Amino acid sequence: MTLSRRTALTTLPLGALALGPLAACGPNSSSGGGSDDGPLRFAWWGNPERAATTQAVLDLFAEKNPDLEISAEPGDISGYFDKLATSVAAQDEPDVITMGGAYPAEYAARSVLLDLGTVEDSLDLSAMDEVARSNGQVDGTQVAVTTGINAPGMIVNRAVLEAAGVELPDTETWTWEDYAEVASAVSENSPDGTFGSGSVFTHDSIDLWARQHGEIFYTQDGEIGLEVATVQSFFEYSKALVDSGASPGAEVLVELTDVGPEQTLLGRGLAAFMLTWSSSLTALAEASGAELEIVKVPGESVESGVWLQSSQFYTISARTASPENAATFVSFLVNDPEAATLILTDRGVPAIEAVRQAILPELSETAQREVEYISALGEMELKPTWIGPAGSTAVAEITPRHQNSVLFGDATAQEAAQAWHTESVAAVAG
Repeated sequence: MTLSRRTALTTLPLGALALGPLAACGPNSSSGGGSDDGPLRFAWWGNPERAATTQAVLDLFAEKNPDLEISAEPGDISGYFDKLATSVAAQDEPDVITMGGAYPAEYAARSVLLDLGTVEDSLDLSAMDEVARSNGQVDGTQVAVTTGINAPGMIVNRAVLEAAGVELPDTETWTWEDYAEVASAVSENSPDGTFGSGSVFTHDSIDLWARQHGEIFYTQDGEIGLEVATVQSFFEYSKALVDSGASPGAEVLVELTDVGPEQTLLGRGLAAFMLTWSSSLTALAEASGAELEIVKVPGESVESGVWLQSSQFYTISARTASPENAATFVSFLVNDPEAATLILTDRGVPAIEAVRQAILPELSETAQREVEYISALGEMELKPTWIGPAGSTAVAEITPRHQNSVLFGDATAQEAAQAWHTESVAAVAG
């Protein structure tokens, strides 16, 4: 289950989805900031394809706003937030910063992010879907703008199933037991190196698991909302997939953590299934060269656990020298139909209906499936979700450590679950 909402929230699946040298500045200025000294600095992460798309968007912005210059600071997700933390500590963060997961809450709590209500004349979010707009609020203050909507989903490569002579269960009603059974059958009937399950289970996978078991990862009050027994059952299930051969071994799963779509098993045509974010469907299809589809997550017919989530967020530094110019740029990214026809669903399904309609004719059949999946979920009554509290990003480091201890056989599921719970409660308690 490669879900990494709180570490990256990428449009890549995976947990995976480019930063230049920084100069120190005073607390009320930016090294560029759209001032007379230099351009607005825009930080984001992604693969080469996203880099090419982003450059095209920046070129379009330059055509429409010749007086505003943007300096792109792309980064790799593996080091993106570490570099951001360093630049914030030096009071030299970019003007417009792409974020994911709980990072907006953490940086807002440190007064790093601009209250976007102060620039609403340049950044109109009134047409944005309410869920998407509110996802960018911390304690009622708009500090972030949703780039697009995303949701957990199961990506399927039917060609791998057919080659193994295995039928896909009814995905409207299938359970996790069904998933384990069919994934094992694929592994058993496929060449070495091809598996039924190509997923890497993460802390967001536990969130989904918890919801399907009547609990929730984070409560509205910002506390851990799931019991040790629930975490234990999740660890036990993931270990069973490894032991049965349905999933690769622990060594391979560690190597698959935070990789791009072309490096995943599904992206290489070596897996039948991958639990990931819906917005990764197109990238995985392009990487694999196969016709992929997205279906309901196992267990949803028993109790729904998926949620609609902002893929990423655009935020503005409170120290920017040009807040109105930065807001104009962010507004362009989310509201401009021409920009949308370049971005398409790369950063999630657009959260503005007019923008969705603008891009539909430009979408591939695969990308249309992403939109249809999100639209179908939007008609369902889903459980509420809240942005992770300050300190919750530490859980992203706690989870794989204990997950791997189970997969490698260094701890029992019960021991790891208890340790995970103790450390995670302490992390979000501050």
